[in-house]
Amino acid sequence: MQKVLVIGYVWPEPRSSAAGSRMIELLELFCAQGWQVSFACAAALSEHRADLRELGVPEVSIALNCDSFDAYVAELQPDLVLFDRFFTEEQFAWRVERACPTALRVLDTSDQHSLREARQQLLKSAQQACASEAEKHQLTAVQASPEQLFAAMATSDSAQREIAAIYRSDLTLMISEFEMQLLQGQFGVPAALLHHCALMLIPPATACLEFEQRAHFISIGNFRHAPNWDAVLWLKHALWPLIRQRLPQAQLHVYGAYPPPKATALHNTRQGFHVLGWVDDAHRVMSQARVCLAPLRFGAGIKGKLADAMACGTPSVTTAIGSEGMCGELPWGGAVVEDPQTFADASVRLYQDRERWLLAQQRGSAILARRFQRGALGEALIARLQQLDAEREVHRQQNFVGAMLRHHQHKSTQYMSQWIAAKNRATRS
Repeated sequence: MQKVLVIGYVWPEPRSSAAGSRMIELLELFCAQGWQVSFACAAALSEHRADLRELGVPEVSIALNCDSFDAYVAELQPDLVLFDRFFTEEQFAWRVERACPTALRVLDTSDQHSLREARQQLLKSAQQACASEAEKHQLTAVQASPEQLFAAMATSDSAQREIAAIYRSDLTLMISEFEMQLLQGQFGVPAALLHHCALMLIPPATACLEFEQRAHFISIGNFRHAPNWDAVLWLKHALWPLIRQRLPQAQLHVYGAYPPPKATALHNTRQGFHVLGWVDDAHRVMSQARVCLAPLRFGAGIKGKLADAMACGTPSVTTAIGSEGMCGELPWGGAVVEDPQTFADASVRLYQDRERWLLAQQRGSAILARRFQRGALGEALIARLQQLDAEREVHRQQNFVGAMLRHHQHKSTQYMSQWIAAKNRATRS
């Protein structure tokens, strides 16, 4: 392979989200092979986006439902096209296949959108059954089994679209083993279509401070991501008051990109609840905190904030959804709990007990060493892509369901897109 085209759902923001960090990791990996890598995106330029030109990656603005993309990709003739999330595959894969039929089509889910959406809906349903706001704040994280998740997802539009995109692609990169198991066990997706590739973490430049040198709790996450916003609300109304009762001088620093007014309105210095918004160096503030709080009641994928916490030597308290896909059989670097009181108890113990804190830090380092080795993960992905390139025709022949879906689904998507493009041309003329 010589040429790679990455089509982004958004411009990557590695300092705002785990998805942005993952995209940079993939771009750096491809560039390290000596491949010519281009990044194209139809989204508006964002405030905190990375300058990909520093990586030697050309940035190309493209348009939805516009034949100009066909001319661009036909001229580029990439050997591999990576689609950033299934929305992008729906929009552009049929155009890529028509212009470059031999190019490998790889989908990166970042996290399984339909799984996150199903868990969010399960939480909403439970909240709707509550008699008061206070009762809603006492609800624990979603604890649905794979069978229950399948029942919630099977008829959803997003699951059908996302899994169809997985079948249509030559390979899909999955960030979480749990999602791999869910797709294969409950939805029957062939293992040959999936590749597990966790975050390929870049070590922080900031040195880890000792227990005595650290102070305060930290919570961090992009406010535009629904699980993060729910976590902030759960902290504000249920969890932090319990922690503050035990630690009256404790402070919680809440960071994250794009805080809306409803988030900054939660800032209250008397309660020790500080909504600080955007920070340009998450590793720096994470390394200064003593404990990271990540009370995620729904979500999917691997949580970048918790990986960063381990990399910075900061123990964390989270839920089973927060730790999902990260530690395997290894003990968590902190505590994994579900209900408000237990969450508060674990947070206080970790904050006060130096020996417990040091053990949690060591466990976090062990997780990173065993499960997030940048070199090994990158080598495995490149080897899988090269094998797929060599066996492309046989691989595609064995994926009859994918061929069938491309024939039917892409025809309808193609005709709709062409109709929009024709309408736009008529309007301009």
